[in-house]
Amino acid sequence: MLTQLRPALVLIVALTALTGLAYPLAMTGLAAVIFPTQAAGSIVLRDGRPVGSALIGQSFTSERYFQGRPSATTAADPADAAKTVPAPYNAANSSGSNLGPTSADLATRVKVDLDARQVENPERPVPVDLVTTSGSGLDPDISPEAALFQVPRVARARAVPEARLRALVETAIQGRLAGILGEPRVNVLALNLALDDLGSK
Repeated sequence: MLTQLRPALVLIVALTALTGLAYPLAMTGLAAVIFPTQAAGSIVLRDGRPVGSALIGQSFTSERYFQGRPSATTAADPADAAKTVPAPYNAANSSGSNLGPTSADLATRVKVDLDARQVENPERPVPVDLVTTSGSGLDPDISPEAALFQVPRVARARAVPEARLRALVETAIQGRLAGILGEPRVNVLALNLALDDLGSK
C-alpha cells in the first residue's frame, strides 16, 4: 500500500509545485518584462495619479463627458448578501445580464435607454452599443458612431463648438488591430481626458 501511495503523493506535490506555483510565477514575470504596462493593469495616470485603466470601462454620468456602453455588472446587496444589486463597471464581477431577446425586462430597459438617447440627439439613429451591454460589462471602448452621436450633448454642456468635438473624436479613433482584427473604436477614458485637456487650452 505504501509503495503505491508514496509515488502518488510525490507526483501530486511535484505537479502542484510545477503547475500551481512555478508556471504562474514564470508567466507573471515574463509578462512583466515583455508587457509591463498591460501586466500592471494598463493604468492611466494623470498628474501622477491613477484615473482609470485603458482596459476597463468606468461610469461617466455627467453631461459634460462622453459615456460608454451600459454595464450589467452587479455586486452583493449590502442589506442581503444572498441578493445582488446593480453595480456598473464592477471589475470584481465581470458579467453580462443573462437576459435573452425574449426578456421583457431587457426590452423595457433598452426602450428606456433608447428613448433617453433619442432625446439627447433626435437628428441621428441611436448606435446599438449605447443601449446594449456587452458580455463582460467592462468595455472601455465605444464605436466611433457612438462617440459622434454624443457630440451635440457634450458640446451644449461645455459650450464648445460641435466641429471642434467632432475633430477630437476623429483623432481618438483607433483602427483595427493589425489592420484586420476587430472594429474601429474609441477609448472613452482617453477621449474624456483629451476633452478635459481641450477645455484647458
